[in-house]
This record gives sequence, structure tokens and C-alpha cells, in this order.
Amino acid sequence: METRIWRAIVAYDGTEYRGFQVQAEGPTIQGELERALERLTGAPVRVQGAGRTDAGVHAIGQVISFAAPWRHSSEDLCRALNATLPRDIAVRRIGEAEATFHARYSAQSRLYVYHVYASQERLPLLERYAHHVAAPLPLEELNRAAAFLVGEHDFATFGQPPVGENTVRVVHRAGWNALPAQVWGGAPEEVHLYRFEIEANAFLRGMVRRIVGALLEVGAGRLGAEDVAALLEACDISQACPPAPACGLCLWQVRYGQGERGPQERYGEE
Repeated sequence: METRIWRAIVAYDGTEYRGFQVQAEGPTIQGELERALERLTGAPVRVQGAGRTDAGVHAIGQVISFAAPWRHSSEDLCRALNATLPRDIAVRRIGEAEATFHARYSAQSRLYVYHVYASQERLPLLERYAHHVAAPLPLEELNRAAAFLVGEHDFATFGQPPVGENTVRVVHRAGWNALPAQVWGGAPEEVHLYRFEIEANAFLRGMVRRIVGALLEVGAGRLGAEDVAALLEACDISQACPPAPACGLCLWQVRYGQGERGPQERYGEE
């Protein structure tokens, strides 16, 4: 049977996993995907992901690529995978890709989203996907701090490179906005829901959570916007603020160039 190159968008709840990448111990997203593909195709399959999300981090737009034999349609493969995978992992779309396509190396940018909710009391229905703070956030000051992150910078204060020593990344945009709390089942006067978006060509390990941790210090009044700029300039991870919890972080979207799109879908884009 002929082996073909595939690409897919995958969503998952990362709460019970040690991250995307296969680890020596504990369940991972990559491991579950590879087990499901081997069960369906009868051949060992290596899955590549656009982002190596850490333990507890979620995804709605993770992009994967892999080579596997399959004699039926892409729709059949998508249905078979979703019937085989655990319920907290789902394939949203799948199709054949160019022979040169690689989910990670072909990507032009990744967009991560971090959710925060402000409420006097914890709300169990939100705890799994949003970080709780007690007081509403000052969005104007948070966005002033986030603006310092945009552009090409050395982000050594905020993360570690997955390979090598290069800590320079290009952030295309970063900012906060408020969301209607009703969508989460809370009255506006009781719950304030916020979303931080950051898009970059690539990210260091732990970079987004450390950035959010610093910005939440601004929100709490313990740091000013200029202090975030100073942290960035320091290029010293020992000065980093504690990272925000993994529960609020989600890999939202991966962008590819025009030449990297599938025949019918703009994989990785909404």
C-alpha cells in the first residue's frame, strides 16, 4: 500500500497529558495520535506537531503532519481516528499534503491564546480552561506593557530554546481584550473574562506562560508596564516572574504560506 503525506488540524484538552511531545513516562498527545494511527494503518507512524505544547496546555488549532499508508478517503481517515482516539483529543480536518510539508518547519507563525477570569470566588466550570484572579484587570495598562513585546527581540528572560541557543523571536502582535462573560455562564457583574493573544514566528519553551505571568503582575499593580520592557532587555531567565498556570493556555492557530495550503482547506487557519 502506498504511503502518503498527511496534514491535519487537531484539538485537545491537555489537562491529563504531559504535553504534546512523547515523554519517557506519562501520556502525551503525540503518543496517543501515533498509537491510533498504528492501530488503523498497521504500520508505525511518526507524528510531527507545529507546536510542542507543554503539560496541561490545550489546543484548538494544532497542526500535525505524518506519513502513513491509507487506501480510503481522508474523510474516512478522520472518522476512524476520532473513533479511536481518547475523547479529549479530536481531529478537526485532515487531507493529503505536499511531500515537502512539515507541520513545524513549514509554519510561518503560531497564535497562542491565554484566558483569565476575574471573580471573587473560583468557578469550577472555568477552572479547567482559564486562570482565576480576584480583581478585574486594567486592560489599558496591560496592553501598554504587551506593546513592548512586539517586534524582534531576545526573549531569553521568558523562555529557553527547545534546541540550540538562539533565543531571538519575532512577535507579530500581542494584546488583551475583554470577552462577554455570558458565554461562560456568568453574569457580567459577577465575572470578568479576558483573553490575551500573542502571535510569533516561533516560541521558546515556557515563553507564553512567563510573559503572561509578568503581565499579570502588571495587572495586580506589582509591576509597571516599563518593568516588562526592563525584563525583556535583561535577557536573564533568573529575573522572570513565575509562569502563569498551564490551564489558561491554548494553541489557537498555525499559519502557513500560500504554497503550503491543501487542495481544499487552509489548514491551520480559521
